[in-house]
Amino acid sequence: MTDPTAVGASGNRWLASLPVADLNLLIPHLSSVSFDRGQTLFDTGEDVGRVFFPTEGVVSMLTVLSDGQMVETAAIGREGLIGATCGPLNGAAVSRAVTQTPGAAMSIGADRFSEALDGSEALRAAVSRHTEALLAQVQQTAACNALHRLDSRLARWLLMLHDRSDGDSFRLTHESLSEMLGVRRATVSEVGAALEDKGLIRRGRGRIEVLDRDGLERAACECYRTISETMAALLASPAKP
Repeated sequence: MTDPTAVGASGNRWLASLPVADLNLLIPHLSSVSFDRGQTLFDTGEDVGRVFFPTEGVVSMLTVLSDGQMVETAAIGREGLIGATCGPLNGAAVSRAVTQTPGAAMSIGADRFSEALDGSEALRAAVSRHTEALLAQVQQTAACNALHRLDSRLARWLLMLHDRSDGDSFRLTHESLSEMLGVRRATVSEVGAALEDKGLIRRGRGRIEVLDRDGLERAACECYRTISETMAALLASPAKP
């Protein structure tokens, strides 16, 4: 009989890339969880009690300032994991993790994950690769937020969400977009209208559909390709025994 936990784990590319013996250190302790759009998995300053391996959906890592303003610094989907660069390794979270779309994940207690890391060089190497890829994304996103036009940044962000989604349409509000990009809702509405006028996207009530993927890539800044290529290279699976 097929183990449903193992089947669920295969939906996350980071877990699926692990050698079988190392994956088996985690499988007995994994459980399946689902989440709604806009759900906070953990907040800045909190101890992270669980590590999440998304199998569906997208989670944003947000930097939150003392006045409540926030901006997204990274997006993580089924290619990665959430909570391993804080909690069991580095103490309290320095970012807020918020789900951008409804989704699901496999999850493990932080203590169990830390024990597995202690016993597996392959797991430690895989976490290190993921951490390096995440840092590369954060650094490129910081440069993008500071230097590039909002229309190019919005196109880049929609492409990253599209890459981590199962379809061309996803639920998004102007409020969510303004938080991700660190600008006013009215500004997001204006820029979104410009992309729609070019036939690249279609906006509905709380929903955006990608109509022209190639055109959206041309509209995005260089950061989309840089982030995608860098993460793909860093997260490339090592040969399995």
